[in-house]
Amino acid sequence: MVAEKPAMDASQARARFFGLRRQGGPVSAIELDEIWAALETVRPEELLGEWKGAEFDTGHPVNGQLEKIRWYGKTFVSVKDVKPLVCRDESGEFYSNTVVGKGEASLWNVEFRGESTATMVYDGQPVFDHFKRVDEKTLMGIMNGKKFPVDGPFFYFLLERVG
Repeated sequence: MVAEKPAMDASQARARFFGLRRQGGPVSAIELDEIWAALETVRPEELLGEWKGAEFDTGHPVNGQLEKIRWYGKTFVSVKDVKPLVCRDESGEFYSNTVVGKGEASLWNVEFRGESTATMVYDGQPVFDHFKRVDEKTLMGIMNGKKFPVDGPFFYFLLERVG
């Protein structure tokens, strides 16, 4: 019998997360899932404020699509008022892209993979962004929803607190 490799602890997960962030390029969804499993959950109220976003390139169909709409990040005004697709217009000004997002969003505690964590629910489409804390200024996100297979592949991204 082969011994199972021990799960990563939160400290190892954070170190690996930032290592992958620095390296850029393609990332394994399996490795991101291992990191996710070790991170702490977060409450909706802890997300309030402005966040700059980036994606992990796992080869998911959404990869590269946010760049095309000049996605900057997300703004959590309150748990019931979330701007999920803050983009830049032609002049560089920020705006909430409600056309692509089909409205805006709200925050809820939702169970995902056996844990209740802050989850952004889009108003106009069956899509959820689940969040976990990497550190005080960084969140890891996994997007899933009705159009995603139950076991993935999912879209993986990160948010960094502005200011």
